[in-house]
Amino acid sequence: MSELDKHPEHDLDNAVVREDSIGEDLPAPKSELDRIYRKLDFRIIPALWCLYFLTSFGSSVYGVTLTMNKKQGHSLPQSLGMDDVKSKKTLSTASALYYVGYIVFDVPMNLIMTKVSPQSWLARIVITVGLVYTCYIALESSHALIAVRFISGMVGAGTWPGLSYYISLWYPNERSVRRIGYYFTAAQISAAAAGLVSAGFQKMDGVRGYYGWQWMYLVYGCVTITCGISLLWWLPDRPFKTTNDSTSKIMIWYNKYFTPRHPLNSREAAIHRKDIESRYTLVRWTWKDVAGICMDLRLWPLIIMYFGVVGTGFGLAVFGTTIIQANNPKLTSINVSLLYAPIWLFDLGGILTITPFADHFKKYRAFFFCGACLIIITGMLVTTFAHGPWNRYAGLLIAGYGLGPTVPICMSLSAEIFGPIYGDSGIAVSAAVVSGLGNLGSVTATYALYRGWPADAKRLYRGSNLVLVGMLGGSIIAALVCYFIKDKVGKTIKTSEESSETSQISEDMK
Repeated sequence: MSELDKHPEHDLDNAVVREDSIGEDLPAPKSELDRIYRKLDFRIIPALWCLYFLTSFGSSVYGVTLTMNKKQGHSLPQSLGMDDVKSKKTLSTASALYYVGYIVFDVPMNLIMTKVSPQSWLARIVITVGLVYTCYIALESSHALIAVRFISGMVGAGTWPGLSYYISLWYPNERSVRRIGYYFTAAQISAAAAGLVSAGFQKMDGVRGYYGWQWMYLVYGCVTITCGISLLWWLPDRPFKTTNDSTSKIMIWYNKYFTPRHPLNSREAAIHRKDIESRYTLVRWTWKDVAGICMDLRLWPLIIMYFGVVGTGFGLAVFGTTIIQANNPKLTSINVSLLYAPIWLFDLGGILTITPFADHFKKYRAFFFCGACLIIITGMLVTTFAHGPWNRYAGLLIAGYGLGPTVPICMSLSAEIFGPIYGDSGIAVSAAVVSGLGNLGSVTATYALYRGWPADAKRLYRGSNLVLVGMLGGSIIAALVCYFIKDKVGKTIKTSEESSETSQISEDMK
């Protein structure tokens, strides 16, 4: 008889986390744990993949719509009368405000997620993202574009750190990089799909009086809303509850119809719980905890690491078609869209080939990150200085391969560093701060570079490319600093907390 059978109060739908030794008499060989995590993979990863694919697709679509049906004068900027030099600066502002929305709301959105049902919160993000992008078809002015881009960032805030936090609920850190990499491939596939799908939507230009980009946003928004609703039944909630159920009638009704069953049977769940129970510490947080995390020296190298790679990634995601077209002006808009896709397939290849090693050699994750950054730098230099449009295009493919594993490694490092000491609040806050402030790199790439730097177009964006190379150099330095201080600072904090607890116990005894 399993521990769950002996103690009915440990029923997975009603249990409250307690510091007992559930499942300690159950043998858990590595082969059985591997089987349990594979079972979780089949249930969780496809749901997270679809979630991230759809929320990422919006950013990729926006970049593609900047060049869709350009020869007909029907691209997004042309349709809104934003094709002169002054309007291009406004377009860069609109692109940057998307990331400003992310930066401002990332931390509060992720902190809310620690207090509510993670499954419901992630579904909410997808539904609202779909609603907002559906509204793009009604755009008629540059001011409307600026407003809707900011709102898009606001409703999507917390997606990436929220996914990282969710993975930490179900998987131990030594298994996390590969899982993050699995669903992170959705961003690359979505970028590739945006280029391929846009080729078809450009054929619909003028159908029923709508531009091709309007049809693209309409279909995308409707599909995203539908998928978001399905996540309410598809994506499991926490592996076991950390709070008592609400007595509110509305919440009782909601939990009854919108909380899916646990993906593991009783015995598997007990083994799984034993494997990750050390993860469930300090599930309650205060603003003092949040301030302590933000003041932790190890947080800032992670932000700089994220800044460089995300700035480069979103720079290529939003302006990849622009770079391809500048290097080879003879290409049609459909050809440009088709050439945009392989960049992200190479990105996917980087994830699949590098992240398993970063998990296996967990101690050296920072060095895998540095190696990936060097690959990106090589690609950007080839794109900038190689002769001939096709050689320059090959540089984009190289950069895409290096980009793949960088963000999953960075976010896994964040959970590895802050989870053991700060618990839920450490994982949620560090992921949100790293993602939020790190997205200033995206603002830099989309506002100050490429279309935000009109004079650079004559140089085939050499200046913009080299700024990204400099940002990546900063990320490499930050990764090395993180490697050398993460354990040293962690031991200092742990020793300080233990001394404080000992002093408190002595005071209480007096």
